[in-house]
Amino acid sequence: LDHSIFKGIQKKGYRQPTPIQRKAIPLIVDGKDVVGMSRTGSGKTAAFVIPLLQKLKGREMNGSRALLVAPTREIACQTFKVVKELGRFTGLRCGLLVGGDSIEEQFSVVHQKPDIIIATPGRLLHLLIEMNLKLLTIQYVVFDEADRLFEMGFAEQLHEIIKKLPENRQTLLFSATLPKMLVDFAKAGLTDPVLVRLDVDEKISDKLSMVFVVCRSDDKMAALLNLVRMLVSKHEQTIVFCATMKHVEYVALIMQMARIDCVVLYSQLDATARKMNIEKFRTKKCSVLVVTDVAARGVDIPLLDNAINFHFPCKPKLFVHRVGRVARAGHSGKAFSLIGTDEIPYLADLFLFLGRPIRFADATSVYKEDEPLVGRFPEELIDLETDFLKSIHDNCEDLVSFDFIPSTRLVLLN
Repeated sequence: LDHSIFKGIQKKGYRQPTPIQRKAIPLIVDGKDVVGMSRTGSGKTAAFVIPLLQKLKGREMNGSRALLVAPTREIACQTFKVVKELGRFTGLRCGLLVGGDSIEEQFSVVHQKPDIIIATPGRLLHLLIEMNLKLLTIQYVVFDEADRLFEMGFAEQLHEIIKKLPENRQTLLFSATLPKMLVDFAKAGLTDPVLVRLDVDEKISDKLSMVFVVCRSDDKMAALLNLVRMLVSKHEQTIVFCATMKHVEYVALIMQMARIDCVVLYSQLDATARKMNIEKFRTKKCSVLVVTDVAARGVDIPLLDNAINFHFPCKPKLFVHRVGRVARAGHSGKAFSLIGTDEIPYLADLFLFLGRPIRFADATSVYKEDEPLVGRFPEELIDLETDFLKSIHDNCEDLVSFDFIPSTRLVLLN
């Protein structure tokens, strides 16, 4: 690598390449089209940014030479940040084109001919049409989180973008999965691509301790509250996964009443609130982030200590994707799962998927971090939170809209 790029890598704090970087970077530098598959936390953004910086070398004024397409504003902003950090000593200019920002300012960005454009598909096409732009100078294209680009309905826009690109470009596609629609797109848009796949679905970090706790569905909130109080007291960063937006709002409201500072993330949250909440959690101004799966995907939060499944995922791959956010880059971490009786079949599916036997704890069991046990949440800890939950349900008008959610055993009995 050029010294200017290596200097940026050192400044970022990287010491050795991750497996996806080891495999992808030489192929990309060599000019190959690449389909890269790896899980969250694998270092895939740097896997395509570093070789692009190497190939672009320095600033040119002839036109933009690299285009990075991301499914959401958040992912685009994160990629922009990584490019700026790794390329800080190269002199390369980078432009960000996403929805929610002033379109007039983005006209100005495009006119400055940045070397690298990072964009969401909708805003990019809008600007191409409004400004009658050509993409004839583009040499390198990256489709990041490509499976999500298709899940979000961007297929038509992506095909339109491909049509506007030169045929002699280098194309890179990074994705967690490869659905058929994406395979067809890769066949049409890439030339003899090399597939780089690294244990996308099955691998769980050996630094991750998994804790599985069975409890009544009605006791889940009490169990979560007790668990979060313990983790927050240790100043540990924790992400909580819920099934729906309503559950996220409910859990967050209860935590706020328990004086636990938390922020939320779900799809319908407006862009400004999302950005503020992510930044507050990332800078450790609060210790708990409550999310849905869709909203959390693509949000990069380094060095998480814990993941909690308030609702156990119905698919093993989703479990792996969730807990893949913890125990990254050589750090240890824990994944806690609260399992209602109706979710036990999902637990059985997970252990089959992982090829491990389910071991249920008894009075003589000793928990070992590298040997997952399935236990019950102690009744005395549930009871500690029950009176508090009953009190706020009786006295808080804001909880009326959440009457579809079971709270605690005593509330239901009353």
